[in-house]
Amino acid sequence: MTAAPDLQELTRLRALAEHSHAVITQHQDAGGAYPASPTFSAYKGYAWLRDGSFTAEGISRYGDVASADRFHDWVDGVLRRRRGQVDDLRAALARGEVPSNEAMLPTRFTFDGEDGSDPWWDFQTDGYGMWLWSVVTHAARHGLDLARWREGIDVAVDYLVAFWDRPCYDWWEEHVEHRHVSTLGAIHGGLVAVGTCSSLRSAPWSAAALKVAADIRSLVTAEGIVDGHLVKWLGSSAVDGSLPACIVPFGLVSPDDSLAAMTRAAVAKDLDFDGGVHRFTADVFYGGGQWILLSALLGWNLAAAGDTAGALKHLRWIADQVDEHGDLPEQVPHHLLHPGSRNEWVARWGPVASPLLWSHGMYLILADELGFTIADYLESKDA
Repeated sequence: MTAAPDLQELTRLRALAEHSHAVITQHQDAGGAYPASPTFSAYKGYAWLRDGSFTAEGISRYGDVASADRFHDWVDGVLRRRRGQVDDLRAALARGEVPSNEAMLPTRFTFDGEDGSDPWWDFQTDGYGMWLWSVVTHAARHGLDLARWREGIDVAVDYLVAFWDRPCYDWWEEHVEHRHVSTLGAIHGGLVAVGTCSSLRSAPWSAAALKVAADIRSLVTAEGIVDGHLVKWLGSSAVDGSLPACIVPFGLVSPDDSLAAMTRAAVAKDLDFDGGVHRFTADVFYGGGQWILLSALLGWNLAAAGDTAGALKHLRWIADQVDEHGDLPEQVPHHLLHPGSRNEWVARWGPVASPLLWSHGMYLILADELGFTIADYLESKDA
């Protein structure tokens, strides 16, 4: 049985939460973007909707409304400037054309909202659904008016309703030829969030958003389940460390459903080693290490399913991975799936990204999900 944190451990966990908030806000761009990592060679100067949406959720839970607002303002501005591009893409689709991957919206942007000049695996739709979920969740938590971000919401919904079922790169920017269940889950979560939001029910896309969400659920039920669990992509039998997001927070599967239990169990069996979660079994990126953010994601799901001890194990594991500066990296090399491939990535891009803002944001989410904003918990213990 896992022991509850004592005062000393709670102090350590609280310090990491405070440091996580400081890392995220220190590196937030003046325009509102959250950089993926401020120093990592391949990420420097870029912000992803995927990373940023989860980072913003952690910051929103921590109570820094202004920082999260600024991120959502940035995304809204970026998307408003893409209105014409999305309209052109939808018009091409209506004419029976198939726009090229290069014509689609990117997965990452420069801080000023441009595509950037570095080649990347750019066509990914998950971040647009993630942002819709993140902005609606943030607004509901803090009683904010979504009208502030409405134009960007309109662009994201129009884009997803048109292109939700198109194969694209996954969360890890791989396998553009497949339809990935975690991507479909993220789109589902975003469209349900906006489609069921009372202040958005009069939107012209409201019914279409909910219909696409229902279509996603039907598609995944028909083609995305093997041996009782969700799979990495339609037609695969493997699992991916991102799959728990289809349960929490994106609601494609209810946490108490047997499909959720089997998915959590399959991810844990194949990818969780002593609290640290790998991306997928064939992962060779930096040797295929354990990812901080995926450990937090599985912990978040365990907490939502009532397994507090299991979730706490992941929180503790994450807290043990800080570097000499107290920062959380993208992944750690303690248990590599393919150690022979690590050096080639170090030679190509340098050391693993650290700090990774998404890792710090996910730590804030899991700490909050476990029932203590750590500061409040300590104050109650001291009272």
